[in-house]
Amino acid sequence: MTEIEDSEISLMRPSVVTIRAAKPRDLPELNEMIALLAAHHGDPSGTTPEQLERDLFGAMPWIHALVAETSEGLIGYAILVPLYRAQEGKRGMDLHHLFVRDGHRGHGTGQLLVDRARETARNAGCGYLSVSAATGNVLAHRFYEQLDFTPRPVTGMRYMQSIG
Repeated sequence: MTEIEDSEISLMRPSVVTIRAAKPRDLPELNEMIALLAAHHGDPSGTTPEQLERDLFGAMPWIHALVAETSEGLIGYAILVPLYRAQEGKRGMDLHHLFVRDGHRGHGTGQLLVDRARETARNAGCGYLSVSAATGNVLAHRFYEQLDFTPRPVTGMRYMQSIG
């Protein structure tokens, strides 16, 4: 069986796409899309709707999620995570995840999500929005550069230590 590339799948463009903040009722679909993005990158997905509820709507919200909705349901999402440049005293947001379902790519939904992410970051007093893409993900590089993101060289090493 021949594998179909995303660009070969195209559904009719929905007449109305609403970009809005995620709500508790979105958690199952949001969790499903996170798993789809993880699978696309060959990563395991261990997140649950309960973890998302804690991190989006709990006592100490940790992330902000935007969803793209049509009359058929959710077709995409963006997750924003706060950043801070202490040496400059500048707040920022990291566009940690951006995802549009197969068949809905190429219709402008990703751009709408990025536009709302910029607005959300600006309204939170942020001076910048950052995003990263895997080294070999040339389509993502082009997409972000077309939206006026400036590539920055990666310098140094990033270290991590488990504390839990």
